[in-house]
Amino acid sequence: MHELAIADSIVQIADRHANGRRVTKVQLKVGHLRQVVPSALAFSFELVAQGTSVEGAELEMEEVPVTGSCRGCGVESRLKEFPLQCRACGSDDLRVLEGEELFVESLEMEEV
Repeated sequence: MHELAIADSIVQIADRHANGRRVTKVQLKVGHLRQVVPSALAFSFELVAQGTSVEGAELEMEEVPVTGSCRGCGVESRLKEFPLQCRACGSDDLRVLEGEELFVESLEMEEV
């Protein structure tokens, strides 16, 4: 379950940036290609946040769909299913533009 390792990294990032303040919300951007199970990540987040400044914080996840650009015909499109293929010409020679992200977008904290 890689969600536990991801949650641990998220909590470490948030705790470090909190600088002694209590974190009330963590907002993530998660690309579809990251294959993250939201419920498993939320459970892991609560578990590893215990005893830190992030304990009790709301975890908000925004899933970023896969968007690609075809190297053959140049069409940019949203890629909905595997195998990833250009929706215009069917080529699988694509450059992924979005959908691989996994980062903390923002933190909300209590004022000191």
